[in-house]
Amino acid sequence: MTHAEGKTQRISPRQFHEAVGVEDWRVLGEGACTHFRTGSFAAGARLVHEIGERVGLADNVPDIDLRSEGVTVRLITITDDYYGLTEGHIELARQISAVARELGVSADPSAVQTVQVAIDALVGPDVIPFWRALLGYRDRTDSEEDLIDPHRRGAPLFVQQMDAPRPQRNRLHVDVFVPHDQAEARIAAAIAAGGHLVTDEFAPSHWVVADVEGNEACVGTCGWPGPEPERQMKPSQQTACG
Repeated sequence: MTHAEGKTQRISPRQFHEAVGVEDWRVLGEGACTHFRTGSFAAGARLVHEIGERVGLADNVPDIDLRSEGVTVRLITITDDYYGLTEGHIELARQISAVARELGVSADPSAVQTVQVAIDALVGPDVIPFWRALLGYRDRTDSEEDLIDPHRRGAPLFVQQMDAPRPQRNRLHVDVFVPHDQAEARIAAAIAAGGHLVTDEFAPSHWVVADVEGNEACVGTCGWPGPEPERQMKPSQQTACG
């Protein structure tokens, strides 16, 4: 394998988390992410500038969100046939973390999350064109069930295939992907705020919770570092992380 091939080799969320030197990062539903608490817009702008100047970004340009309180960075490869992480993201994560440390900026991976909207559909191909047109989204080229914002700002949309009508439950819900070490705390907070646990059957891949009126949401993780329970999941029960 050449150096170039190694940088583009596809890896799983678990493989990313098992790598050395990526402790600042957490894999979510849309790639490896972290948040740097800069404390000011000017300090954040300096960090973004240094990342652009000092880190080799030719092959893996990160998505960077600069705000007054900090900088959020996301690493993901989006091609015609792939939506996920590659070997090169490991070294890029290490380099970005090193730049932040040199500037005295601390990482807070507990602050990252991604949100996805999921729609239950009996005939997904009949539903997707409407949402594609309404949102101005495009197909995720490696999936027939996912739509993404071409500007990578809005929450992705997942059309979940259902085997039968489910009139007694809501047909649209939110998936919240959080760091694997924050999931249980997030669920506890939701329950303390009046919600309840619907099922943990699919944990640690995801949990289903609901508000006081029964509106459901999923809390999902990617790259869980512990042992995975053995189960056979139906396609309609899988999260975007697989």
